[in-house]
Amino acid sequence: MRLALFDLDHTLLPIDSADTWSYFVVRHGGLDPIAYGARIREFARTYQAGTFDVDGYVAFQMELLSLFPRATLDGWQRQFMDEHVRPHIRAEARALVESHRLRGDELALVTGTNAYVVTPIAREFGIEHVLAVEPEVVRDAPDGRFTGGHVGTHSYQEGKVRKVEEWLAAHARSWDDTTTFCYGDSINDLPLLERVTHPVVTNGDARLRAIAAERGWQTLELFGTPAAQVAT
Repeated sequence: MRLALFDLDHTLLPIDSADTWSYFVVRHGGLDPIAYGARIREFARTYQAGTFDVDGYVAFQMELLSLFPRATLDGWQRQFMDEHVRPHIRAEARALVESHRLRGDELALVTGTNAYVVTPIAREFGIEHVLAVEPEVVRDAPDGRFTGGHVGTHSYQEGKVRKVEEWLAAHARSWDDTTTFCYGDSINDLPLLERVTHPVVTNGDARLRAIAAERGWQTLELFGTPAAQVAT
């Protein structure tokens, strides 16, 4: 089997979908923009610095989902896709995904943004599998309201590796019998890039580009380089 793994933010999308969604919910939900904005910016700062509090961030993402009825969130999600996601999906990103689909590869989105936010984005790209933080739903609640917790493994740094290992095991596969490709932009994607057969640093940050140069990894500036230049 061949498995293509795609990070999302700044890899397939030139925006941060998690932060954009968070600001969207704060604005539409009438939450305190100063207090919540400060939290969002601090998480973004520490993510770039590599000092990210993943547990705190996951809790924050889950908290935002738990504050509103599911029907309200679902309506916002459709609006979010129309206003903030689809306008940023570029032909180069679609072509990259499509190149793997045409080879018959399995496609998976592996992202630190939670599954509720990214599942419709994956669907937009035609990516079947979503490996992300899974929000917990209130048991037996008819409206599917979120509890504010999450289920299973987070998907940050080593968490991405665990997510992929869980997916492989569920499909009776392993790293050894699967040819894996990974596209990622951030130093935080390094554990997964180190684990796959074909790492491709895509729109990489400075630290990741330096590592790619040292190790001879393929690099791709997806939004400025022809999509034909993909891993083989």
